[in-house]
Amino acid sequence: MRATEVRPTGVERTFGENELIVTKTDPRGVITYTNDVFLRVSALTEEQAVGSPHSLIRHPDMPRAVFQLLWDTLGKRQELFAYVLNLAADGAHYWVFAHITPSFDRTGRLLGYHSNRRRPSTAAIQTVRSVYTRMLDEERRQSRTPDAVAAGTAVLQQILGEHGRTYDELVWDITDGGAG
Repeated sequence: MRATEVRPTGVERTFGENELIVTKTDPRGVITYTNDVFLRVSALTEEQAVGSPHSLIRHPDMPRAVFQLLWDTLGKRQELFAYVLNLAADGAHYWVFAHITPSFDRTGRLLGYHSNRRRPSTAAIQTVRSVYTRMLDEERRQSRTPDAVAAGTAVLQQILGEHGRTYDELVWDITDGGAG
């Protein structure tokens, strides 16, 4: 299954407050491990997921600039927290609060990435959705992907400036219910 083959149905799926979605990837972002919660929520089988790019679950309403920020941060060997809207194989969507971190071997060689995702609060989703809508509006005005990423990044920087926050501070404000 490729993400481009799946059309969003508008059906929202959630998972338990005490559940974690876990995936691991190789350094290229190809899935090497999933837990049962990921498989259930994404409506994928293990055979469909493992060996596929993690972008398999990318929802078209996610700003490209968020993924650029993710890869830029991971490229610096740092972790990132982000709210992400995902697309399940059956067209349902689900929001996650993701923590993505690089994994290294004993010599410091990058092995891949580990991601844990929790269910975000409804208030956090509403706040993040307004940020992402502004970013997407600018990205969709562009015809070339690099221009879309630059436009989305510029909007995110503008929003951070409006709040007087770094990206990490804004994410934690949203998590704590303080940004809106």
